[in-house]
Amino acid sequence: MPPVWVRRMVIAPAVVLLAFTLLTTLPVWLLIALAVSPVVPGRLRVPRVVFLLIVYLVWDAVALAGLAVLWVASGFGWKIRGPGFQRAHYVLTGWFLRSLFWFARWSLHLTIDVVGTDPDTAQPGRPEIVVSRHAGPGDSFTLIHALVNWFAREPRIVLKAALQWDPAVDVLLNRLPNRFISPGRTGTATLEQQIGELATGLDDNDAFVIFPEGGNFTLRRRASAIARLWSRGLHDLAARAENLNNLLPPKPGGLFAAIDAAPDAGVIFVAHTGLDRMTSVADVWRELPMDKRLVMRFWSVPPEEVPTGEQERIDWLYDWWARIDAWIDENRPEPRPLWTRPGRADA
Repeated sequence: MPPVWVRRMVIAPAVVLLAFTLLTTLPVWLLIALAVSPVVPGRLRVPRVVFLLIVYLVWDAVALAGLAVLWVASGFGWKIRGPGFQRAHYVLTGWFLRSLFWFARWSLHLTIDVVGTDPDTAQPGRPEIVVSRHAGPGDSFTLIHALVNWFAREPRIVLKAALQWDPAVDVLLNRLPNRFISPGRTGTATLEQQIGELATGLDDNDAFVIFPEGGNFTLRRRASAIARLWSRGLHDLAARAENLNNLLPPKPGGLFAAIDAAPDAGVIFVAHTGLDRMTSVADVWRELPMDKRLVMRFWSVPPEEVPTGEQERIDWLYDWWARIDAWIDENRPEPRPLWTRPGRADA
């Protein structure tokens, strides 16, 4: 990653300038996209991509402007970590995610349905550790949107450091209690120590979010992860991982560190289908026009049902991973007719 001053003084202003330029010339770009569209397969694929790109850049620029206002209001950063301004940042997060998903539903014809148990049905007012599969940036945005806007939670997230290339994500999430990690570059503290520190002190509306796979599912990563288990003599886990069709074998260290740091927290397992194949710009291009249904499933585990022994926890985690893998196989969403009204079914 570039140093902080480069991200703040060069990349962020460049994004704002680019967003302003594209917004003020939007009719020109849409006309060009419409002119090219007949020679490109797909229902208005090029105009959709152009529109979505401009919307995202403008969204990023507006978010940066809102964050700048909060920075000034906090005394030029003096009280930015205070409870009031922390809450203001979560409110801003909710507002910007709602607006982003409104545009996604309108332009991509995407609907999000939640089936099964919602996170707060087990015991309202309890901190939760949210354990999700990893299937690209779209799943991360969707999960945080759900936690903030549907379930009134304040997430603490373990994320890849590369996400800081997005200026709004960089500024916003570095002001809140989150942790950007670079595998293999943990500094003086181990990754588990960093995660344990982040999970310490969760209160009744917090949600600690972690993705135990450590990356998006690919066949190459799956084969490599299974080979590592075999080479380390973990034959039982390797054999169980070979039965996973949609998930990488989980890395338990970070999750168990969070559980140890927050023993009163429940555990929420999250599965979803619909954005599995959208992990790069090329994937987004191939999938458009999307016109599909994203399905999310939550399972709630109370803290008293979480095992305490290391081997029992590993078996428990792999049992859940097998359950999630089977659920994904059974709930692959079908593309929806273009005229279906987008939205969230249970909203």
